[in-house]
Amino acid sequence: MHWWASISGIVLIFAILMDAFETVVLPRRVRRTFRIASFFYKNTWGFWTRVGLHIKSVNRREGFLAYFGPLSLIVLLFFWAGGLIFGFACVQYGFGEHVSLGSEKITFWKVLYLSGETFFTLGYGDVTPNNYAARILSVLEAGMGFAFLGVVVGYLPVIYNSFNTREIEISLLDARAGSPPTAAEFLGRLGCCPEQTVLDEIFRDWERWCADLLSSHISYPVLVFFRSQHPNQSWLSAVTAMLDVSSLIITGVDGIHPEQAKLTFAMARHAVVDLAQVVNAQYSPHDAARLSVEELRRLRAHLVEHGVNFYDGADAPERIAALRVMYEPYLFALSRRLLMTLPPWIHPENRKDNWQSGPWDRAIQARALEHPGHAASAAADDHF
Repeated sequence: MHWWASISGIVLIFAILMDAFETVVLPRRVRRTFRIASFFYKNTWGFWTRVGLHIKSVNRREGFLAYFGPLSLIVLLFFWAGGLIFGFACVQYGFGEHVSLGSEKITFWKVLYLSGETFFTLGYGDVTPNNYAARILSVLEAGMGFAFLGVVVGYLPVIYNSFNTREIEISLLDARAGSPPTAAEFLGRLGCCPEQTVLDEIFRDWERWCADLLSSHISYPVLVFFRSQHPNQSWLSAVTAMLDVSSLIITGVDGIHPEQAKLTFAMARHAVVDLAQVVNAQYSPHDAARLSVEELRRLRAHLVEHGVNFYDGADAPERIAALRVMYEPYLFALSRRLLMTLPPWIHPENRKDNWQSGPWDRAIQARALEHPGHAASAAADDHF
């Protein structure tokens, strides 16, 4: 009897079951040095990004990178299934005493075939175990196959439900803060209605969103790789915009109390710090500052133009820099690791939001010029 094969198979089965449990069931980050899922994502994402960097078109590159999350999830499930089948085959091979129709010689490959048909509960009966230990093992493997199917059926809906919940708020941010979202657009568009209750409710919603982001993406790390529907949107750009906005409020905006903004800032920073560890992002001391002195002047002028008076004391740059240094290094690390572009504090020029763009716009505008009676539809953007 090949006891070495059985021992190897038991170790492999245990390792895969533990990895699947930690990935699918355990709702917290595991800090062990080596994990199968972490090793899988580290190497496959590295290869995927190297290929993606050769794609020059931004839209095509984003489309290519968007395949990784769902595809890696399916491949990982098949990897676990294949590992379990191979592990059970090793154990069966060590137990020995199998019978094959036609009295063919029993080889490891025939035992592997038996393991596969048992795991997927096919049960052709052309290769059968011939002792109690091997029969019990076949029953256990068949039960494992049913359990694996249950995991797949239950796991995928949870993943996509969490993804959809995340994307709803990102889509809503489009009209509120631009595409991609920026702090300047967010506060500028709310300048006409700076009521404390309005801002506090918005910040409270985003505090909950950041908490849900942290909880769901630690429980299901594959969600980190799921990209948004538009190339200029992402969960990273959304949380960046909220950190920037809350930093401005905390630094000082006339007529706005910063209490709720501080809570939102704390939750958002907590999310980016923990998620940077989840994806093994690396710190770099060479990251350039996102907000230069000149951009800060432009930002202040933009806000004043929209009725928002930002604190203009001599220590304003230092006060906002003290907040930025708490989160920007983690944002840069996540941006490099995930190939997601960070939004600026203020756009260098006016640009349309995603909701303002459509494939028929040029034709509609051309028709409006030919028929002035339809010009109102072409000028609708002027109202926003």
